[in-house]
Amino acid sequence: MRGRAANRVPSIATSQAARTGESRFRAGRTATLLDVGSVTLRLATVGDAEQIRMIYNHEVMHTTATFDLVPRSLPDQEAWLADRTGAFATLVAVDPDDADGHVVGFAALSPYKDRAAYRTSVEDSVYVRRDRNGEGIGSMLLRQLLEVAANSGFHAVFARINTAGDTSIALHRKLGFDMVGIEREVGRKFNRWHDVALMQHLLA
Repeated sequence: MRGRAANRVPSIATSQAARTGESRFRAGRTATLLDVGSVTLRLATVGDAEQIRMIYNHEVMHTTATFDLVPRSLPDQEAWLADRTGAFATLVAVDPDDADGHVVGFAALSPYKDRAAYRTSVEDSVYVRRDRNGEGIGSMLLRQLLEVAANSGFHAVFARINTAGDTSIALHRKLGFDMVGIEREVGRKFNRWHDVALMQHLLA
């Protein structure tokens, strides 16, 4: 059931053009980046909820990459996906050869603030399954997410990252984000205070 549902979703081109931000949504076409093996990107479906939940809940329970303290249930994850459709897209990185499940990472756009004047700004989130770090999957996801944001008419993309998250900060810098502020001791997890870096990318 899950596989059939995924096959109906338009794939996202991930060819060499994606490296320069020139790729476009093309239904029915999937190309792979040479340095990411068999990984491709597509829009998420509700059938991906369990594998997304497993990736996210590892971060909830074991890291400070997210300030959530309670693992998500499957209905929670399905509701989260339902809220991220249309312009607020969720992408999944899929590897059909992966032994532990096809979804090896995901990325999403969320509203930045509730008030109407902020409607042209969004916040990103990017998560890669821990055993697949270092393969370029995060770059692949964030690069395509920025293109989705631009094509949807958004002007600014923000990222809030724990200041201890050097890898995530470096990823965002590489793809054109600037550091615009530090929120001091705004989160408390694992009995420690945490600072948050605010990064911003202005779209053309």
